[in-house]
Amino acid sequence: MNTVIFYEKAGCINNSRQKALLKAAGYRVIARNLLLEPWSHDRLRPFFGDLPVNQWFNTTAPAIATGLIVPDGLDAETALDLMLLDPLLIRRPLIKVGKQCHVGFDLDAMEEWIGLKTALALHQAKILPDLETCPHST
Repeated sequence: MNTVIFYEKAGCINNSRQKALLKAAGYRVIARNLLLEPWSHDRLRPFFGDLPVNQWFNTTAPAIATGLIVPDGLDAETALDLMLLDPLLIRRPLIKVGKQCHVGFDLDAMEEWIGLKTALALHQAKILPDLETCPHST
């Protein structure tokens, strides 16, 4: 059984659904509170891979929703600095399987990465809601 390290915002409804899908697909899920982790540039950066910097952010974070921070045009170092100061800015979940890291929970990307055929079928049958977008702010 593969182990998934799942960095979440405790109490997030979508993160709970996402973890349930991983467990149903046969993964052992170790949940960690994203907001309490001792992040550094070196620990956080691998989760974002080749994504554009503006896709690293939780768009419902208060600082983004109010326009205080505008992710478009930020460089990687500045983005990471901001996220270390305010972890609510980090898009979630952050997922680690072995040495591979990923951000977000797009079912197609998850299927390609670690395989979630059953979960994908349920989602396509409209049994499951959108698992990428958080229904609540922050």
